[in-house]
Amino acid sequence: MTTISDRPNTALLVIDVQNDVVGGAHRRDDVVANIGTLVGRARAHRVPVVWVQHSDEHLEQGSAGWELVPELDPDPGEPLVHKNFGDSFEGTDLEQTLAQAGVGHLVVAGAQSDACIRSTIHGAFTRGYDVTLVGDAHTTEDQSAWGAPAPEQVVAHTNLYWGYQAAPGRTARVAATADVSFTG
Repeated sequence: MTTISDRPNTALLVIDVQNDVVGGAHRRDDVVANIGTLVGRARAHRVPVVWVQHSDEHLEQGSAGWELVPELDPDPGEPLVHKNFGDSFEGTDLEQTLAQAGVGHLVVAGAQSDACIRSTIHGAFTRGYDVTLVGDAHTTEDQSAWGAPAPEQVVAHTNLYWGYQAAPGRTARVAATADVSFTG
């Protein structure tokens, strides 16, 4: 029930599943496998898959660490959005890409839970999108040395608070990979 008019479609948004971003991430292999399952299911139902790839001074565009993980392979026709900020909408063509596809609902997966995932789901929600966060298809690395909770707690907390997000005319929810349906 998005607040964006004439945008009834759903897209899978895969954020920053890059070698250096998820290399040491919590449950990396499980999360990447879940994302692969979502990608396959979205493609089978002709739901757009939109890939997001981050670069900055610590993650140089074109480097091996910047590349998407080898287990996931975007189809040539699937949009790839390059970003330099946490929110995938900031300074990118993501909004135009979604508008062209008539998308008003995003199913979100990727990394990092406490950075680019959080920024993007909030950015989408405030822009009027319905947002489903796939609770077992996002991850983060251990930042506890700098005072952050353990990664499993970051993921759990993100899932907890997103499930209670509310605003007029749009929905926020958390779903497990097995419960995400692209059929209607």
